[in-house]
Amino acid sequence: MTSRQLIYSGRVQGVGFRMAVKRIASGYDVTGWVRNLEDGRVEMQVMSEDEDELQEFLEAIEDSDLAALIKGREVHIIPPLEGVRGFSIVR
Repeated sequence: MTSRQLIYSGRVQGVGFRMAVKRIASGYDVTGWVRNLEDGRVEMQVMSEDEDELQEFLEAIEDSDLAALIKGREVHIIPPLEGVRGFSIVR
């Protein structure tokens, strides 16, 4: 299982960013969640059993209209998520 935490900065709140990420995730075999942070950034934690599938999902975000909104991206390897099913927006 491959898991990542991503922190996106830029104009990523109040523009439908989380909903767009969820919509993109529906086309991939990934599990996780996305949420707004109090400092104006967006955090995503995502995992997949297939490293290539996870990379393709992350590339799809970068290749989408969201790319114009993203000014920075931090990527961290994290342990597999527990108790998470599907891909959701959390508050």
